[in-house]
Amino acid sequence: MLNCSLPADWDHVHLPCTDSTMLRLRHDDLWLRPAPYVLLTTDYQTAGHGQKGTHWEAEAGANLLFSFRMHPEALHAGQQFALSEAMALAVAETLDAYTADICVKWPNDVYWRDRKVCGMLLTHDLCGQHIAATLTRVGVNRHQTRCRSDAPNPVSLRQITGRECHRGAVMHDIVAHFTALYALLCEGRGAELHHRYTQRLYRRTGWHVYADAAGHTFTARLVEVSPTGLLTLETEQGTRRTFAFKEVRHVLPAAQ
Repeated sequence: MLNCSLPADWDHVHLPCTDSTMLRLRHDDLWLRPAPYVLLTTDYQTAGHGQKGTHWEAEAGANLLFSFRMHPEALHAGQQFALSEAMALAVAETLDAYTADICVKWPNDVYWRDRKVCGMLLTHDLCGQHIAATLTRVGVNRHQTRCRSDAPNPVSLRQITGRECHRGAVMHDIVAHFTALYALLCEGRGAELHHRYTQRLYRRTGWHVYADAAGHTFTARLVEVSPTGLLTLETEQGTRRTFAFKEVRHVLPAAQ
């Protein structure tokens, strides 16, 4: 069981095991609940996945695994990536309390130095020009030390800090940070949120090796991430290239 204090407008359900918190939230018994936010947590899931089919593996009880449904109807369809920024920042700012060197690897993985400590996936239901519903799935590697999934360079909070962290406390803080960041969007302060995101980016400065979708490697520097989530890089030859999700990746150092 995961015990945590949450705002009154968050409806929390915990399941010991499920196939996927994201898939399970789509069932009517949870999706149609009247609360503005419906949060589903679990100790273990059997069919977790990330961006475009990336497989997630979670050892039973070792991680913080959750999904939540919200209705951001005040936001227009072009602000989908802003919600991703808000969620990534919420996790990053929560983990700041446990360790230094937390950053966000485009588009929304949370890293400690060169290693992944959290992954997430957001999907959106659109109604006309507005976002009718958003479903967010997050996995924070809390205590897991062995990983057999395809996640690159994973690391847990326990490996970083050498101590345990309480799942309920981490969950509470993520919700608190996300609520504050989402309020910025609702107040028309999306540019402020975007600036905070770009300042938090992994490998924000300097020249680094990337690989495009065809597998070709090249050295480039980060120019910008647009408010809609497109990544622009400048190669050593001065050519600027813009990429959508999964069209380019960082070439990461081997895990130590």
